[in-house]
Amino acid sequence: MNVSRRQFLANLSAISSALYVAPQAISQEASKRPLRVLGTGVTLQDDIRRRAEKELGISIQFEPRGSARVLQKASTRPESFDVYEQWSNSINVLWQADAIQPIDVDRIHRWDEINSLAKTGQLFSGMKIGAGDAPHKILYVQKDGTLGANPTKQISFVPYVHNVDSFGYNTRVIPPGVPYESESWGWLLDEKHQGKVGLVNEPAIGIFDAALAAQAKGLVKFNDIGNLSRQEIDDLFQILLEFKYRGHFNGLWSSVPQSVAFMKSGRVTIESMFSPAVSTLNGLGIPVNYAAPKEGYRGWHGVLCLSSETEGPALDSAYAYMNWWLDGWAGAYMARQGYYISVPERSRGYMSPSEWEFWYEGKPARTNLPGADGNVAVKTGSVRSGGSYQERFGNVAVWNTVMDSYEYSLVRWYELLTG
Repeated sequence: MNVSRRQFLANLSAISSALYVAPQAISQEASKRPLRVLGTGVTLQDDIRRRAEKELGISIQFEPRGSARVLQKASTRPESFDVYEQWSNSINVLWQADAIQPIDVDRIHRWDEINSLAKTGQLFSGMKIGAGDAPHKILYVQKDGTLGANPTKQISFVPYVHNVDSFGYNTRVIPPGVPYESESWGWLLDEKHQGKVGLVNEPAIGIFDAALAAQAKGLVKFNDIGNLSRQEIDDLFQILLEFKYRGHFNGLWSSVPQSVAFMKSGRVTIESMFSPAVSTLNGLGIPVNYAAPKEGYRGWHGVLCLSSETEGPALDSAYAYMNWWLDGWAGAYMARQGYYISVPERSRGYMSPSEWEFWYEGKPARTNLPGADGNVAVKTGSVRSGGSYQERFGNVAVWNTVMDSYEYSLVRWYELLTG
């Protein structure tokens, strides 16, 4: 039986009350100043802030920005934030800039429950690990102060929200492909889609979508797609600029709502996408498939970091906030937008069996399923693109990465935008 929005919210409230665990104590001094959280709109959502404030008894100030601006501010002004939320590809930049401090594993209450993806790079034995900065490679603080995969008692970030990304396409225009067989990143550069293609305007992300597409089309071959050389970047952008001058691209989007608007208006029929945009469009009756490319996904892992300037009562609040993310409610909230959490079993208790089966196990939805806003995001019988949690992360081609040639790639990306 389908669940109404009112009934869903009532059930969720009851579940939340039953599973609620009292937060760790926050000193009166710590509660006086807002906890300043810098990050992106992926996780800095008002529902999350309000819930965390209520359960932790502190005031929280969210500052959402585009990922490039977030990284720039965090790496140059650590005094301007207490907690940083973004993706693991930013860690090397922040660590080298002394913008973040080591996190004490003993103060992360559910550290032992965090799954193995960020700790070892694998959810199961033999799982393929994609190119680039897989999060386990930069998680642990080594004795010499560098970051590496050897486990220690200090970490550079707390693993939390993560996902795999690809592209979405309107099946009213483009016939549905077969996941992992015919769906291909090369579709983004297929001439039959000329004038109807969109890319994500995030240099450290969009470049990998473009590189995967160009390589899939046989236009270029990279030695290591996770760390392109300057020459390989030049080769890639020569191709992209030629496509641009032919009118192949019809826009680069900078936010999830903008990507939704591109597809909804018909401006594009295929584009780089994030999971919530696909759910939103499907909820609007626009049939968008989220591809499971045969070449593999672009993977990313969220990070919670401590500013190198955070200390005293603010540090206590920061640890409390990071621990709160792992208690279950937030992970379930993010699951309804298509994201995973590093302590999935904690979030399972805040999800219906049908939700868990759809989002994590890749099974058909037994009922209509709500998004984070309570509106229907998944219709009965739908199956998640790419299958289960394990299957999707077992097919990562490359992780979001700040390459050795990152600064040079920014110059070429700007040329793509303005040229």
